[in-house]
Amino acid sequence: MAAKSPIAYIARVPRKIIHIDMDAFYASVEQRDAPELRGRPVAVGGSRARGVVAAASYEARVFGVRSAMPSVTAIRRCPDLVFVKPRFEVYSAISRQIRAIFADYTDLIEPLSLDEAYLDVTEDRHGLGSAQAIAEQIRARIREETQLTASAGVSYNKFIAKLASDQNKPDGICVIPPAKGAAFVASLPVKRFHGVGPVTTGKMARLGIETGADLRARSIDMLRRHFGSYADYLYAAARGEDERPVRAHRVAKSIGAERTFSTNLGDPAAIDEGLALVADAAWTRIERGQARGRTVTLKVRRADFHTITRARSVPAGIADKAHFLATGAGLLAPLLPVAGGIRLLGLTLSGMIRDEEDAQPALPL
Repeated sequence: MAAKSPIAYIARVPRKIIHIDMDAFYASVEQRDAPELRGRPVAVGGSRARGVVAAASYEARVFGVRSAMPSVTAIRRCPDLVFVKPRFEVYSAISRQIRAIFADYTDLIEPLSLDEAYLDVTEDRHGLGSAQAIAEQIRARIREETQLTASAGVSYNKFIAKLASDQNKPDGICVIPPAKGAAFVASLPVKRFHGVGPVTTGKMARLGIETGADLRARSIDMLRRHFGSYADYLYAAARGEDERPVRAHRVAKSIGAERTFSTNLGDPAAIDEGLALVADAAWTRIERGQARGRTVTLKVRRADFHTITRARSVPAGIADKAHFLATGAGLLAPLLPVAGGIRLLGLTLSGMIRDEEDAQPALPL
C-alpha cells in the first residue's frame, strides 16, 4: 500500500486555474510605444553609468541580461544595450486595462504584480467549455486591446499553472491536466518552483536536490529538518499538490530582508549588486507570504555602524520586484557616496493592503 501524504487536504472538485504572465512586460511596453526600439536589446531602469536593470527585452536576454543585474554588468554582456527610464504610471494603467479583461471572466483574480495574475475560472461564466478556451480568449483580447502578448498556464492548481505559464514563452500556452501534474513537476529543476529563491536553491543543491523528482524522493521528516514549516509546501508541490485558493484579497505582514557584507561596499557597481541581492531575498519572502504593500523602507548601516533609514510610499502599492528594487534604489541614491562604505543593506515592504478570501464551484481543462 502506498504511503499516505502527511499533508491533509479537503476533498473537492478540482479547480480550474489560469496563470497569465505578460511577456517582458515593461520592455515590451517601451518597444510598443517607441517603434525605433523594436528588435533592439532594451533594458528598463538603470543607465550606462550605473544602477540596476529592472527589466530586459527578449533581445537583451539573449546576451544574458536580466532583471536585478547591475547596469555595468549588463553593458559588458551587451554593449549595444539601450537603457530606458521606467514609466510605472504607464505600466500601471495598462495593468488596469488587462485586469478589466480578466474581470469579464471571473471575480476571482489574484494579482501577483502588474504583469501577472492567477484566475480561478472553475465557474465557466460565458460557457466557453474549457479553461483552455477561456485562456485563449483572454490572450487574444490582450493582444487586440493592448498590442502586447501574454503567456498562460492552465492547470488544476496555482503552483502548476504558474510553472506552465513559463513553459512556452513568449506568447504561448501550456495546459497541464491533473493526470499529468506530478510527472510535469518531476521533470523540472527546483529553481523554477515558485517561492524557491536562490538561497533555497543553493541549499537544495547541497542536499542533492536538483529536480522535482529529487525533491519527491525526500521524506517529509528530512525536509522538515532542513526547511522547517516550508517543508509541507515543498513535499506537496513535488507531488503536484497545492490546495491554496485563488485569493482575490489578501492579508499579510511587513516582510523584508537585510544583508551584512563581509567587505564594506564602496564601489557603485558593488552597491547596486548588493541592493539587488537584498531585494531578491526580500521579494522571495514577499511572494511566499503572498503580501502586497505600499511602503518600501531602506536600511543602510555605515562602516562606523551608524544606521540610516529612509521610506517611500506608493498609493497604488508596489507592483512587483522590479518596482520594489527601483524604489529602494531611489531611496539609496541621495545617500551616496557613503564615507567608509556600506556595511549592511536592508529592504522591507510594509503598509500592507488588506482584503478577504473567496472561492467558487467545475469545468474541464
